[in-house]
Amino acid sequence: MSDGKFLNVSNVFKAFGEGESRQEVLKGMDFSVAKGEFCVLLGPSGSGKSTLLNIIGGIDTADDGYISINGDKLRDMDEKALTQYRRKHLGYVFQLYNLIPNLTVKENIEVGAYLSDNPLNINDLLKTLGLYEHRHKLPNQLSGGQQQRTSIGRAIVKNPDILLCDEPTGALDYNTSKEILKLIEDVNKKYGNTIIMVTHNEAIQHMADHTIKLRDGKVRKNILNENKISAEELEW
Repeated sequence: MSDGKFLNVSNVFKAFGEGESRQEVLKGMDFSVAKGEFCVLLGPSGSGKSTLLNIIGGIDTADDGYISINGDKLRDMDEKALTQYRRKHLGYVFQLYNLIPNLTVKENIEVGAYLSDNPLNINDLLKTLGLYEHRHKLPNQLSGGQQQRTSIGRAIVKNPDILLCDEPTGALDYNTSKEILKLIEDVNKKYGNTIIMVTHNEAIQHMADHTIKLRDGKVRKNILNENKISAEELEW
């Protein structure tokens, strides 16, 4: 699919609460992402970024409008189909690493591989992640950056069509954040996954193919980046 319509977000609305406490979070989101693109959802806290990511991820549902991936609309899927969709097509990376504490790095990544019909080679992936020599360590023996690398490994080993990243560098210092962004950039180039990253860090848009700027539940700007720079060149 090279027509720019791999992931379609079409007129999506979402509100929380009832009556006077009702809050409209998404107010007609509209955009599409091409296969293999690195797309950043950029906006301040409360702009609807994480809510939108959860709807793309099939964790939450839209009140109106729809999201389609490769032509399949999420709203047409029953719970079983949605579970399969999440297992087969999606990888998640969160700000919190959510690693299993009594499993080694390699075993934590293998947990992701079990969910896939077509997993990546784990030793090859460990080398890409810079974790091969740490593969027998437990999470509490790792730095924050190494834990986040492991969590990216667990998401990417499934070889998902889409990697959803929710503030993946939010808990990390500047240098480690840049290392993780470089890793995500490398993963995108090597494996060709479509990457959707939520962030409030303006600098990250410069390494993305595509930036969707959100404010108050709406798309304010939809920018295709003609002059990408590498993660290593980012400064903030």
